[in-house]
Amino acid sequence: MPEPVPGLPDSRSAARYLFWLVRRSRLTVTIAAVFAIIWMGCQSLAPAMVGRAVDAAVDDDFRGLAGWTLLLLGVGTVQVFTGIMRHRFAVANYLAAAFRTVQVVVRQANRLGATLPRRLDTGDVVAIGTSDISHIGGAVDIVSRGIGSFVAVAIITVLLLRISVPLGMIVLVGVPIMMVVVGVLIGPLHRRQRAYRRRQGELTGQAADLVSGLRVLRGVGGEPIMAARYRAASQRLRFAGVRTAQVEALLEAAQVLLPGVFLVLLTWLGARFAWVGRITVGQLVSFYAYAAFLVAPLRQLTDAVDKITRGHVSSRRVVGMLEVDSDLTDPEEPVPLTGGDLVDPDSGVHAPAGRLTAVVADVPADAAEIADRLGRYADGALLGDVPLDSASVAEVRERILVIDNDGRLFAGTLVSDLDPYGSGTLPEALEVADATGIVDALPEGVNTVVAERGRSFSGGQQQRLRLARALVADPDILILVEPTNAVDAHTEALIADRLRAARAGRTTVICTSSPLLLSRADHVCYLEKGRLVAAGPHHLLLRSTPRYARMVQREEQP
Repeated sequence: MPEPVPGLPDSRSAARYLFWLVRRSRLTVTIAAVFAIIWMGCQSLAPAMVGRAVDAAVDDDFRGLAGWTLLLLGVGTVQVFTGIMRHRFAVANYLAAAFRTVQVVVRQANRLGATLPRRLDTGDVVAIGTSDISHIGGAVDIVSRGIGSFVAVAIITVLLLRISVPLGMIVLVGVPIMMVVVGVLIGPLHRRQRAYRRRQGELTGQAADLVSGLRVLRGVGGEPIMAARYRAASQRLRFAGVRTAQVEALLEAAQVLLPGVFLVLLTWLGARFAWVGRITVGQLVSFYAYAAFLVAPLRQLTDAVDKITRGHVSSRRVVGMLEVDSDLTDPEEPVPLTGGDLVDPDSGVHAPAGRLTAVVADVPADAAEIADRLGRYADGALLGDVPLDSASVAEVRERILVIDNDGRLFAGTLVSDLDPYGSGTLPEALEVADATGIVDALPEGVNTVVAERGRSFSGGQQQRLRLARALVADPDILILVEPTNAVDAHTEALIADRLRAARAGRTTVICTSSPLLLSRADHVCYLEKGRLVAAGPHHLLLRSTPRYARMVQREEQP
């Protein structure tokens, strides 16, 4: 746990997804249900034994009293053992459902790739990994207890019918009525929980955006505005939470009130029947014990309804993510990539094979869009004569690597992040990226555990470490988007010289307006409004294209 292969989930609906989780754990769910039935059954039979023992004592039957007492002790021992085992297997079911949900969600996130942030809010994805997996695990966990409680109620109903038909009929009719009353609350609870989850996801996404853009907000003075927006969204979430809590409070009250009414009614009727001699004193004791015990399974049943409702709401979000299709799909008959020049017909960018090409755009976002097409995060580019969208996505990812400043450094040891497969080329890559000094300053070098997203490093340090990671991957085609805009000029010059030498003979595309990088490029493409205006060596474009020269000179100014 977790399993190496989680399986293919049934994402046609939230209910089907929950049922799929139960099926995947059917062995442990069945074992837990069996233990729950025995556990609850022992509890339901105990009052009958106590009643028989009381009757034996009243009749001065000491042998019968001893027999029923020993039998009660044995049943109690079985109850303790089965209760422990039921709990162990129920926890196993909870963890299996939670871990399996994490696995299928992570697998879907990897499959979607760049499609994920465009189609789903960050808050929704975060909520799945925090609260939703707990509710889904709880829904699977409660199945065994719900089955055991249902069986216990059935046993008690039969026993009560044997003592008194009217009393047994009260249980037989009253339990369905009680479940109907509880069911009336489930619809509003379901709707309000769904609204609360939606608000929660929106607020989580807003918080993530605020944290990632905090420096920019401080720079433009936007903190007060965004703080006000966050407070307003937080109040909307609070209001949705209060509305949900109102129904949950009613459900909690029903879990106490309805079984309590049952207990009072059955106890009163049992006392009346004992008074008129319709049942014995021992049967009255048993009857009271039955009525008191009924509170537990009835509460379990209402709790099962509540948890399954919560799990269903959470499963809707999981199913919603699983149903998202990637913007990029493999063709029915993929064409293998052979090699050649990398071309973007939409913009006119042409990157010769085995050369270092720079792409300069008057609007930096245009260069980033071209990088997406060249890396097949959007369709349209060609490698040689082969359109990238006619090849499999896996082969494109193997051949072409796109690195931008949104890449993350993951928590864990630095070496596991930069060189996860142990290629042995990490020292050379660190040297090219001028990141050797960063590693040397760490207490344990590359074995140092770094914080999530590399927060312990500055922006320039993160940029150089990401470049080193890309060089370790050693792709046939490397596309870099503003790889040095966070480092000083001296460091940038070192990286430019070393990068050119390290990538000699392989296709490299750099989207940048840095003169230091442009001067090392074999070929420069200058774009205006997303279209190619001029192409050639940097020094020739400086003389032949005034707008290019002015743009580059602005970059040189401090």
